[in-house]
Amino acid sequence: MHPYTRYVAIGDSQTEGIGDGDEATGYRGWADRLAELLAEAQPDLTYANLAVRGKVTAQIKAEQLAPALALKPDLVTVVAGMNDLLRPGFDAEQVMADIEEMFARLTESGAQVVTVTYPDMGKLSPLARRALPRVLDLNTRLRAAAERHDVAVLDVFPHPVTTDPRLWSQDRLHAGPLGHARIASGMAHTLGLPGHEDWSAPLPPLAPVPTLRALSADTLWAVGFLGPWLWRRLRGRSSGDGRTAKRPELTPWTDQSTKLHP
Repeated sequence: MHPYTRYVAIGDSQTEGIGDGDEATGYRGWADRLAELLAEAQPDLTYANLAVRGKVTAQIKAEQLAPALALKPDLVTVVAGMNDLLRPGFDAEQVMADIEEMFARLTESGAQVVTVTYPDMGKLSPLARRALPRVLDLNTRLRAAAERHDVAVLDVFPHPVTTDPRLWSQDRLHAGPLGHARIASGMAHTLGLPGHEDWSAPLPPLAPVPTLRALSADTLWAVGFLGPWLWRRLRGRSSGDGRTAKRPELTPWTDQSTKLHP
């Protein structure tokens, strides 16, 4: 047993579960998977997921913090910053100020807050190769803010498995099913649930990829994912436009939680 009965997740596409499912069947994701693990040990668990894809940190604070507090959670996961980090005008100080305000208000409400650092995405995506200094800086700031507010941290950056391509979806920016499962297991371990000590265990070695095949994969990725992403940025659009949270209210955990919110 653990003490949590009211779990609320806030954030962007990773917390919504993009990469772990599809538009037809719905998205599962690490937060749903964590709720399932928590419910196994605490049948009275209720769970809400307020995350919406495409949201930057300021939007998460403005749109999700107050609804999260209104639900009176005893456990909250806060994952924000990646959508800011990939944009040209990234302001680490402002992003961290918004994250720290969420940490402060949620912990002051009595909730246990958990967050996560970011891996070196440049090992997976050409789009993110120049972002390593930003990732290192943001991770340092996250750890410091978490310590100030007694927020638990799943620190994924030091673990090589977190940049294993088998944990990631075809867009190279969202975890795939295996990656979401590992994040959920890591979160469970961070919260002290037994049986998740191996969340960061490496996978069997990959066979070398021929250069031509790697170049072909990069080309297909650029056409299928980078192009549409840049086009949305140029038009000032977001993948989250018109979207709402898939689980806006605290409800008991059920297997139907992966269904898309209308």
